[in-house]
Amino acid sequence: MQISILNGIYASTGVDLRTSYPKNLMPIANQNGVSAGYMRPAEGIATFGTGLATDSGVDRGGINWKGVCYRVIGESLVSVDAYGVCTVLGTVGGTGTATFDYGFDRVAIAANRQLFYYNGTSLTVLSDPDAGAVIDFVWIDGYYLMTDGTSLVVTELNDPTAVNPLKYGSSEIDPDDIVAVKKVRGELHAVNRHTIEVFDNIGGDLFPFSRIEGAQIPKGALGTHCVCNYLDRLAFLGGGRNEPLAIWSGANGQVEKLSTREIDVIISEYAAVDLEDVLVEARSIKGQDLLYVHLPDKTLVYDNTASQLLGDRVWFILSSGTNGYSAYPARNFVLCYDKWIVGNPVTTNTLGVMDETISSQYGSLVDWEFGTSILYGEGRGAIVHELELVALTGRYGQNDAPVVWTSYSLDGITWSQERACYPGTLGNYSQRLVWFQQGMMRNFRIQKFRGTSDNYTSFLRLEARIEGLS
Repeated sequence: MQISILNGIYASTGVDLRTSYPKNLMPIANQNGVSAGYMRPAEGIATFGTGLATDSGVDRGGINWKGVCYRVIGESLVSVDAYGVCTVLGTVGGTGTATFDYGFDRVAIAANRQLFYYNGTSLTVLSDPDAGAVIDFVWIDGYYLMTDGTSLVVTELNDPTAVNPLKYGSSEIDPDDIVAVKKVRGELHAVNRHTIEVFDNIGGDLFPFSRIEGAQIPKGALGTHCVCNYLDRLAFLGGGRNEPLAIWSGANGQVEKLSTREIDVIISEYAAVDLEDVLVEARSIKGQDLLYVHLPDKTLVYDNTASQLLGDRVWFILSSGTNGYSAYPARNFVLCYDKWIVGNPVTTNTLGVMDETISSQYGSLVDWEFGTSILYGEGRGAIVHELELVALTGRYGQNDAPVVWTSYSLDGITWSQERACYPGTLGNYSQRLVWFQQGMMRNFRIQKFRGTSDNYTSFLRLEARIEGLS
C-alpha cells in the first residue's frame, strides 16, 4: 500500500494531532506516474565572494539597480559585482533590515530612520527636516513616499530632496499605526497594524493620493518587514483587531488565509514582540511562487503553485544546522547576474548564492526530515514486513556512503530505535531504499525519515507490505 509523505502527523503532549512539514525538503507538484508529487532537497547556499575587507556586520537587504547588486552590510552601502567582490560606497548606519527602492535616476535606502539616495556616484541623505523619521518608503508615480508611523509624506515631484509639510497625508480608517507602505499594481497601500488602506494618485496641490473607498483590507501587518508583494497582492504576517497572528494574502478589499492550523500554532509559540522584526519576502523559481516567512529560528515557506495543483496549502520548513532548528542563513533575495544573491543574517560579512545542485549551506551540512500520515489498522493489528522509499538515488552527494534513517511511532510521541539504509554511491541509480522486518502495530503507526545534505536524493512515494493479524 502507498503511504502519503508530502505531510506528516505526530501527536502533541496534550490531546492534539500536529502536522509535521518537510524540513529542508521542497515538495514539488508533479504527476510522474509514481505519485502526484515528490520531495527534492531544498536549494543549497554556496559562499559568494569574500565579503568586505573588514568584518563589518550582517547583511540587511539588497536590490538590483541597473544590472548591479547593491546591499547594506553592517552600516555600509556596498555594490557587489558578478564575482562577489564588494565595494563600500558610503555609510548609512543603524541596524535591522534596510528598505530599498529606486526611481528614474537614483536608488533609495531607508536605514537608521533616514532616507538615503545613491545616484551611481555619491551617497547623500534626505536632510529636509520636514521628512521626519523614515521607517519605510516606496517610489510611486515620481514621488518618494515615506511614513514615520503616523503620516504619509511625499517628496516634491520635481525635487526628491525637498518635502512640503502642507502635502502630508494620513491613513485614518482606523487609529492604528502605519507600519509600512507598498505599491501594488500602481496603487499605494498604507499598511497599518490592523488595516490596509489603498490610495490612488489624483494629483493636486496638496497630498496627491486619495483613498479608494471599498478597497480597504480589514487586516494589517505586525511590523514593517512583515509584508511583501506576492502574486500582485500583499502577503503579510498579521491580523485584524483582537485576532491572533496568521499569514494572509489580500487585495481589492478581499483577504485570503494562507496559513494552516499548524502554521498558526507554530507562530503562536513566539511572543508577538519577538515577531515584529520578521522578514516576509517572495521569490519565483522555475514555476514555483514561494513566500518566505523568516522566523527567529526557522523559515516557513508557502508554495502557491503546488498548493493550486495539489488542492491543499503546501508549506515546508527551512533551517540550518543538524540538530533541531536554527535560523535559515539566506535572506534578502536579489536576482542579479543570473543568480540569486542572498545575505546571511547570522554570520557577519557573508554573502551566498542559491545553488540547486547542492543542499549544504555555506559548505556546512544540514539535516532533512519528513514524516508520513497515519497508517491506521482499524484496531486489528498488523505486521510490517517491508518498507520501500521510492527515490532517485545515485545523484551527486558529498559523502561516499550517505545514510537514510527511519523510525516509527505507535502513539505519535515516542519513537522506535532508528534503522539505517544506504542509498548507494554516485552513479548507482538503481539502488533501492528498502527496510525489512519493520515490526508491528496494534492500532496505528507513523513513520519518520531523516538524513543530512550529503545524501542528495529526491523521494517519490513510500510503499509498505503489510500483513493483517485478523
